[in-house]
Amino acid sequence: MAVMSSRALHLAAGLGGLAFVAFAVFYLQEKLGLLPCPLCVMQRIFFILFSLTALAAVPLRPGGGLRRLHAGLLATWAALGAVVAAWQVYLTYHPQAAECGISAEERFLNALPLARWWPAMFEANGDCTKVDWAFLGLSVPELSLAAFVLLGVLALVAAPRPPR
Repeated sequence: MAVMSSRALHLAAGLGGLAFVAFAVFYLQEKLGLLPCPLCVMQRIFFILFSLTALAAVPLRPGGGLRRLHAGLLATWAALGAVVAAWQVYLTYHPQAAECGISAEERFLNALPLARWWPAMFEANGDCTKVDWAFLGLSVPELSLAAFVLLGVLALVAAPRPPR
């Protein structure tokens, strides 16, 4: 049985993360008109950080201490994204736990240069507790949580092994 190389797995993980962001922006947001909430924007940022880190391993092929740093960064981005997605899943089932009105997260994210540079991607205007779309019975935050877990596992499997 052929095993995919570390480079191929990093490429798949990086492109997979970018595919989730592209789906969110070009289909859910642009086609269906769903506005991203602050937690959605934070997840987009973690997907992008994860993807760029994974894609950097394709040409660099980090080894030694850099290999551990790289794997640690991938695990960190995936874990932080999963935590944000899990919190949003909780809020969709317990909307009373969310604060009404403009949250501190929304003010913070919308004040970042990213929101002014590319508002369609990084401006937060949606409601974190609302479920407007589902696929196979899973809401967007649930799908995002599953994606972060899957990408995190893929990144750990892809971590380059030291030569024997």
